[in-house]
Amino acid sequence: MSDSGNIENILEKVNENFEEEIKLKKVKEEVNKILSNYSKNLTYLAADAPIETLCLPKATLKFLLNNGCLRIYDLIDMDLTKIEGLSVARLGDLTSRLNQFLSML
Repeated sequence: MSDSGNIENILEKVNENFEEEIKLKKVKEEVNKILSNYSKNLTYLAADAPIETLCLPKATLKFLLNNGCLRIYDLIDMDLTKIEGLSVARLGDLTSRLNQFLSML
């Protein structure tokens, strides 16, 4: 009978440990999700600067302004290849300046 009681105690402790591991996994997932959202929000806040901050050539700047890109964060989720009038060279310059700006974050 004592062996049976010991086994039950061991199984109970195993179940408790298993439940705690599940809870801990859920907490870790939630913390990772919160940190990811926080990081994304910080990127947008830091990119809340005029597009002129990128020191782009006037022609490139004009294309961006004509397409409604007034702030740097406007470019973050945008498909830059969809901006009409930007040549491959201008697009390359824009992406390198944008990468330089975002690397400082």
